[in-house]
Amino acid sequence: MQLSHARRNSLITGVATLVVASAATAALAIPQTGSTAEVAAPVAAVTVDGKPVADQAQADTAAAASAADEQAARDAQDAQAKAEADAAAQAQAQAAAQAQAKAQADAAASRSQQRQALPAAPTGTPQQIAAQIVPAGQLQCFSNIVARESSWNPLAVNASSGAYGLVQALPGSKMASAGSDWKTNPATQIKWGLDYMNSRYGSPCGAWAFWQSHHWY
Repeated sequence: MQLSHARRNSLITGVATLVVASAATAALAIPQTGSTAEVAAPVAAVTVDGKPVADQAQADTAAAASAADEQAARDAQDAQAKAEADAAAQAQAQAAAQAQAKAQADAAASRSQQRQALPAAPTGTPQQIAAQIVPAGQLQCFSNIVARESSWNPLAVNASSGAYGLVQALPGSKMASAGSDWKTNPATQIKWGLDYMNSRYGSPCGAWAFWQSHHWY
Protein backbone atom coordinates (compact mmCIF):
# COMPACT_ATOMS: atom_id res chain seq x y z
CA MET A 1 0.00 0.00 0.00
CA GLN A 2 1.39 3.28 -0.94
CA LEU A 3 1.29 6.02 1.85
CA SER A 4 1.05 9.55 0.96
CA HIS A 5 3.96 11.80 1.73
CA ALA A 6 2.02 13.67 4.42
CA ARG A 7 0.81 10.46 6.08
CA ARG A 8 4.29 9.07 6.19
CA ASN A 9 5.75 12.18 7.84
CA SER A 10 2.98 12.13 10.47
CA LEU A 11 3.72 8.52 11.37
CA ILE A 12 7.45 9.21 11.70
CA THR A 13 6.78 12.17 14.06
CA GLY A 14 4.54 10.07 16.36
CA VAL A 15 7.11 7.32 16.68
CA ALA A 16 9.79 9.86 17.52
CA THR A 17 7.60 11.43 20.19
CA LEU A 18 6.95 8.01 21.77
CA VAL A 19 10.67 7.26 21.89
CA VAL A 20 11.43 10.58 23.56
CA ALA A 21 8.69 10.04 26.16
CA SER A 22 9.97 6.56 26.96
CA ALA A 23 13.50 7.91 27.39
CA ALA A 24 12.30 10.62 29.75
CA THR A 25 10.39 8.08 31.85
CA ALA A 26 13.47 5.89 32.07
CA ALA A 27 15.56 8.86 33.08
CA LEU A 28 13.18 9.70 35.92
CA ALA A 29 13.38 6.13 37.24
CA ILE A 30 17.18 6.23 37.46
CA PRO A 31 18.70 8.12 40.54
CA GLN A 32 20.49 11.26 39.52
CA THR A 33 23.94 10.24 40.76
CA GLY A 34 27.24 9.95 39.12
CA SER A 35 27.51 6.15 39.36
CA THR A 36 25.99 3.05 40.89
CA ALA A 37 28.64 3.24 43.61
CA GLU A 38 27.28 6.56 44.64
CA VAL A 39 23.81 5.11 44.91
CA ALA A 40 25.03 2.43 47.28
CA ALA A 41 26.99 4.89 49.51
CA PRO A 42 25.80 5.00 53.22
CA VAL A 43 23.93 7.98 54.64
CA ALA A 44 26.29 10.51 56.34
CA ALA A 45 26.37 10.47 60.18
CA VAL A 46 24.14 12.94 62.06
CA THR A 47 26.14 15.76 63.64
CA VAL A 48 25.64 18.37 66.44
CA ASP A 49 27.71 21.55 66.31
CA GLY A 50 29.82 19.94 63.64
CA LYS A 51 30.61 16.83 65.74
CA PRO A 52 29.16 13.36 65.29
CA VAL A 53 26.43 12.54 67.84
CA ALA A 54 28.34 9.49 69.16
CA ASP A 55 31.45 11.57 69.90
CA GLN A 56 29.35 14.23 71.62
CA ALA A 57 27.73 11.60 73.89
CA GLN A 58 31.15 10.26 74.88
CA ALA A 59 32.34 13.80 75.67
CA ASP A 60 29.23 14.46 77.80
CA THR A 61 29.75 11.21 79.71
CA ALA A 62 33.39 12.07 80.38
CA ALA A 63 32.45 15.58 81.56
CA ALA A 64 29.80 14.17 83.90
CA ALA A 65 32.28 11.68 85.35
CA SER A 66 34.84 14.46 85.88
CA ALA A 67 32.26 16.63 87.63
CA ALA A 68 31.27 13.71 89.87
CA ASP A 69 34.92 13.11 90.78
CA GLU A 70 35.39 16.78 91.63
CA GLN A 71 32.26 16.78 93.80
CA ALA A 72 33.41 13.62 95.57
CA ALA A 73 36.79 15.26 96.25
CA ARG A 74 35.09 18.35 97.67
CA ASP A 75 32.83 16.20 99.84
CA ALA A 76 35.87 14.32 101.14
CA GLN A 77 37.63 17.59 101.96
CA ASP A 78 34.54 18.92 103.74
CA ALA A 79 34.23 15.71 105.73
CA GLN A 80 37.90 15.86 106.73
CA ALA A 81 37.61 19.52 107.74
CA LYS A 82 34.53 18.74 109.87
CA ALA A 83 36.29 15.80 111.50
CA GLU A 84 39.29 18.00 112.31
CA ALA A 85 37.05 20.74 113.72
CA ASP A 86 35.17 18.20 115.87
CA ALA A 87 38.45 16.77 117.13
CA ALA A 88 39.74 20.25 117.98
CA ALA A 89 36.51 21.13 119.82
CA GLN A 90 36.67 17.85 121.75
CA ALA A 91 40.30 18.46 122.69
CA GLN A 92 39.46 22.00 123.81
CA ALA A 93 36.55 20.77 125.92
CA GLN A 94 38.74 18.09 127.46
CA ALA A 95 41.46 20.64 128.24
CA ALA A 96 38.87 22.95 129.84
CA ALA A 97 37.51 20.10 131.94
CA GLN A 98 41.01 19.17 133.06
CA ALA A 99 41.79 22.80 133.92
CA GLN A 100 38.57 23.07 135.93
CA ALA A 101 39.30 19.83 137.75
CA LYS A 102 42.82 21.04 138.56
CA ALA A 103 41.50 24.39 139.79
CA GLN A 104 39.01 22.62 142.05
CA ALA A 105 41.71 20.30 143.34
CA ASP A 106 44.06 23.24 143.99
CA ALA A 107 41.29 25.14 145.80
CA ALA A 108 40.53 22.10 147.95
CA ALA A 109 44.22 21.67 148.76
CA SER A 110 44.50 25.36 149.65
CA ARG A 111 41.51 25.15 151.98
CA SER A 112 43.01 22.08 153.58
CA GLN A 113 46.32 23.88 154.10
CA GLN A 114 44.52 26.86 155.58
CA ARG A 115 42.67 24.63 158.00
CA GLN A 116 45.91 22.96 159.00
CA ALA A 117 47.57 26.36 159.45
CA LEU A 118 44.85 27.57 161.81
CA PRO A 119 45.89 27.28 165.43
CA ALA A 120 44.03 24.72 167.40
CA ALA A 121 41.25 26.09 169.57
CA PRO A 122 42.53 26.76 173.08
CA THR A 123 41.48 24.13 175.58
CA GLY A 124 41.78 23.60 179.33
CA THR A 125 40.97 25.76 182.30
CA PRO A 126 40.59 29.53 181.85
CA GLN A 127 44.14 29.97 183.18
CA GLN A 128 45.47 27.42 180.69
CA ILE A 129 43.55 29.04 177.85
CA ALA A 130 44.95 32.47 178.81
CA ALA A 131 48.48 30.99 178.66
CA GLN A 132 47.77 29.95 175.04
CA ILE A 133 46.47 33.38 173.99
CA VAL A 134 48.27 36.07 175.99
CA PRO A 135 51.96 36.74 175.17
CA ALA A 136 54.22 35.16 177.76
CA GLY A 137 55.69 38.50 178.86
CA GLN A 138 52.21 39.89 179.59
CA LEU A 139 50.61 36.80 181.07
CA GLN A 140 51.30 37.54 184.70
CA CYS A 141 49.90 41.07 184.51
CA PHE A 142 46.81 39.76 182.70
CA SER A 143 46.37 37.03 185.31
CA ASN A 144 46.65 39.55 188.19
CA ILE A 145 43.75 41.61 186.79
CA VAL A 146 41.49 38.63 186.02
CA ALA A 147 42.11 37.05 189.44
CA ARG A 148 40.95 40.26 191.16
CA GLU A 149 38.06 41.04 188.78
CA SER A 150 36.37 37.61 188.54
CA SER A 151 38.50 34.99 190.32
CA TRP A 152 38.73 33.29 186.88
CA ASN A 153 34.99 32.67 186.74
CA PRO A 154 33.73 33.20 183.14
CA LEU A 155 30.14 33.52 184.46
CA ALA A 156 30.91 36.13 187.13
CA VAL A 157 28.47 39.08 187.31
CA ASN A 158 28.98 42.29 189.27
CA ALA A 159 25.75 42.77 191.17
CA SER A 160 26.00 46.55 191.27
CA SER A 161 27.28 47.40 187.80
CA GLY A 162 26.33 44.35 185.75
CA ALA A 163 29.92 43.85 184.53
CA TYR A 164 30.31 40.31 183.19
CA GLY A 165 32.85 37.54 182.69
CA LEU A 166 36.53 36.97 183.35
CA VAL A 167 37.56 40.54 182.54
CA GLN A 168 34.27 42.10 183.80
CA ALA A 169 33.29 43.79 180.54
CA LEU A 170 30.68 46.53 181.00
CA PRO A 171 28.30 45.79 179.50
CA GLY A 172 29.12 42.17 178.88
CA SER A 173 27.68 42.33 175.33
CA LYS A 174 30.78 44.27 174.27
CA MET A 175 32.54 40.91 174.09
CA ALA A 176 30.30 39.87 171.19
CA SER A 177 32.85 41.57 168.93
CA ALA A 178 35.18 38.66 169.75
CA GLY A 179 32.59 35.93 169.28
CA SER A 180 28.91 35.12 169.61
CA ASP A 181 29.68 32.68 172.43
CA TRP A 182 31.01 35.44 174.70
CA LYS A 183 28.69 34.50 177.57
CA THR A 184 30.19 31.03 178.15
CA ASN A 185 33.49 30.68 176.26
CA PRO A 186 36.57 31.67 178.29
CA ALA A 187 38.68 31.93 175.13
CA THR A 188 36.33 34.54 173.62
CA GLN A 189 36.35 36.58 176.85
CA ILE A 190 40.15 36.40 177.10
CA LYS A 191 40.62 37.50 173.47
CA TRP A 192 38.34 40.46 174.02
CA GLY A 193 40.02 41.38 177.33
CA LEU A 194 43.51 41.24 175.78
CA ASP A 195 42.41 43.47 172.89
CA TYR A 196 40.81 45.91 175.35
CA MET A 197 43.97 46.15 177.50
CA ASN A 198 46.19 46.62 174.45
CA SER A 199 44.01 49.31 172.87
CA ARG A 200 43.31 51.28 176.11
CA TYR A 201 46.56 50.84 178.07
CA GLY A 202 49.05 49.58 175.53
CA SER A 203 49.40 46.15 177.13
CA PRO A 204 48.10 44.00 179.99
CA CYS A 205 50.98 45.25 182.13
CA GLY A 206 49.95 48.85 181.42
CA ALA A 207 46.41 47.93 182.47
CA TRP A 208 47.75 46.25 185.63
CA ALA A 209 49.70 49.37 186.58
CA PHE A 210 46.53 51.44 186.22
CA TRP A 211 44.53 48.89 188.18
CA GLN A 212 46.95 48.99 191.10
CA SER A 213 46.41 52.73 191.41
CA HIS A 214 42.65 52.77 190.88
CA HIS A 215 41.47 49.22 191.60
CA TRP A 216 39.60 49.25 188.30
CA TYR A 217 40.71 49.54 184.69
